[in-house]
Amino acid sequence: MIKLEPFTRLDFNRIISWIESEEDLIQFAGPAFTFPLTEDQLYKYLENQNTNAYKIVELSSQKVIGHCEIYLSETSAKLCRILIGNKSFRGKGFGLHAVNLMLNKCFNEFNYSLVELNVYDWNIGAIKCYKKAGFVVNPEKSKTIEVNNKIWTSINMFIKKS
Repeated sequence: MIKLEPFTRLDFNRIISWIESEEDLIQFAGPAFTFPLTEDQLYKYLENQNTNAYKIVELSSQKVIGHCEIYLSETSAKLCRILIGNKSFRGKGFGLHAVNLMLNKCFNEFNYSLVELNVYDWNIGAIKCYKKAGFVVNPEKSKTIEVNNKIWTSINMFIKKS
C-alpha cells in the first residue's frame, strides 16, 4: 500500500505546494512554522537531530502522497506533521497505514515504549484514525491557540508498546 522514505530537500517544493493557507499550515505543523512555508524553514526543520521526517510513497504508482514525522524526545516518541497532501489519496486508509508504519518504527527501530501525538479537537477524521491505531486521549494534556480569531484546542493522545 505505502512505504516511508526519508524526506529530503528534493521534496521541499512538493510539500510547499500542498500548504495552501495559514490554517492548512497550522493544522499540519502547529505554530512552529509561518505561512507561507519556505525552503529556509524546511532546511531548519531538517537540521534538528531529533526530527525523523518521511515522505509517504504509494507503492503501486510510486507517487509521493504525503508527509510524516517521528520526533524523538527523552521520554517518548511523537508522531507529528502527518499529512496526506495529495487530496485524491485522502479518505482511503493511507493515513492509518502511515501511522502504523510509524508506530512500528517507534517501538521496534527506535525502541520507545510510549508514543504521543497532538491533534486539534475539531479534526474528527484524524482522531478516528488515531483511535483505530490504538491511541487514547490523554485528558491531562491540552493546549489552545488562536488562529484567525478562532480558538483551536489541541488534544494529546498516546499509545504504549504493551
